[in-house]
Amino acid sequence: MLAIRTRFSASSPGEPSWLRCGGGTAAPYEHLAANWRVATIATQTVDEYGVLFRNLFAMDNLEVKEIHGIVISSVVPPLDSTLRQVCEHYFNTKPLFITPGVKTGMPVLYENPAEVGADRIVNSVAAFEKYGGPVIAVDFGTATTFDCVTAKGEYQGGVICPGIGISADALFGRTARLPRVDIRKPAKIIGTNTVASLQSGLYYGYLGLVDGILERLLEELGKETKVVATGGLASLIGKGSKYIEQVDDFLTLEGLRIIWERNVSAKPAAENPTPRVSSGNRAR
Repeated sequence: MLAIRTRFSASSPGEPSWLRCGGGTAAPYEHLAANWRVATIATQTVDEYGVLFRNLFAMDNLEVKEIHGIVISSVVPPLDSTLRQVCEHYFNTKPLFITPGVKTGMPVLYENPAEVGADRIVNSVAAFEKYGGPVIAVDFGTATTFDCVTAKGEYQGGVICPGIGISADALFGRTARLPRVDIRKPAKIIGTNTVASLQSGLYYGYLGLVDGILERLLEELGKETKVVATGGLASLIGKGSKYIEQVDDFLTLEGLRIIWERNVSAKPAAENPTPRVSSGNRAR
């Protein structure tokens, strides 16, 4: 199974694996009410996902009826139809998918803009909006991506490499006698047993890859370029990196919120209801 990369954000309580909500007449949706991570199960039905999502809402005392919008950045295309039906049947909301043609406010300089993954654009929009440009957004997911945004706010392109989890799985899968280990920073670089040696190789080897790529990107973009990291292992690698200045766990959520607001604000007022927040919602 693969950690879900289809990310949800909503105007009040939202959807898995992340959720953003807020209230007020004109204020943006600024308060994170809850967040979850769930596994991608390709064979799971609309009803199974619907029950799962509603149960997650109930655990956090969030009201499904308070949802006024859902935005999805999906990198699992076979699930798009299922997710769309879940949103429409269980939340009475037509979701906004981040696809070519959606208003992002960011010009894409890729040779073929349609090739750029939705999550990469979402991260870039958030990084530029929050930190300015030029900026590099590093996302530690199944793959690790380095996305570059110019000082003018243009998506320039970037780098894609295997994630540390994929690298570790390949090592363990092809070497029968090596045990699986947690990916963590070891106490010292020289391992005195197999587990410590593996952890040292995985951590420092991947840290070297990340800093090596960032060093070259900064040479090309300029030393004033900011570097922000997000994703599951962002904190682990970010603390050891020479170049990562900021770890932002919810960077993708910020981008989803920003893009959703840019698209909703372009609709007639009748299609853009004032958001409401249940008094039971918890902001964190």
